[in-house]
Formats: sequence, structure tokens, C-alpha cells
Amino acid sequence: MVVLYSDIGSECPILPIKTSFVDIKWKLGVAMSSDTCRSLKYPYVTVTLKVADASGQITNKCFEMTVPQFKNFFRQFKEMAAVLETV
Repeated sequence: MVVLYSDIGSECPILPIKTSFVDIKWKLGVAMSSDTCRSLKYPYVTVTLKVADASGQITNKCFEMTVPQFKNFFRQFKEMAAVLETV
């Protein structure tokens, strides 16, 4: 079975599920001071995904996104939800 990813225009095989989604948490932050960061006072979103591997061990995967990146992430999830409604 293959899935067509329209945004990249290529086919990718569906692989067996090795991890499963457990939970998602997010928070909005603003960097107020830093010795190394030049872009202060700009909001960012921190996302923590809790996933379980095939053995059931749970791990957290964390990443940060700028607001434009988060808006794109959200748009893609809305597109996935719309496709799922047609199945």
C-alpha cells in the first residue's frame, strides 16, 4: 500500500507502526532575556509529544516552533482532519 503526499508529490510506503501517540502538551512562551539569543520578545510554541514504542516504553519528544511555523503545523493538521472526514 502507498500513500501519495501531495505537498512533495512522491509516493512513500506505509511502514508498520513502531510508536503510538499517547499525549500532546503545548505552551506559548516569550524569551525575555538571553546571552545567546538575538530575537527576544518574540513568541514561540513549545510542543511535547508523549509516545510509546513497540515495547510500551513512553518517551517525550519536544520541539519549539515560531508562530508562523505553528500556524503551518496547525494548517496541516486541519488538512489531515478534512481528509479523514472523507474516509
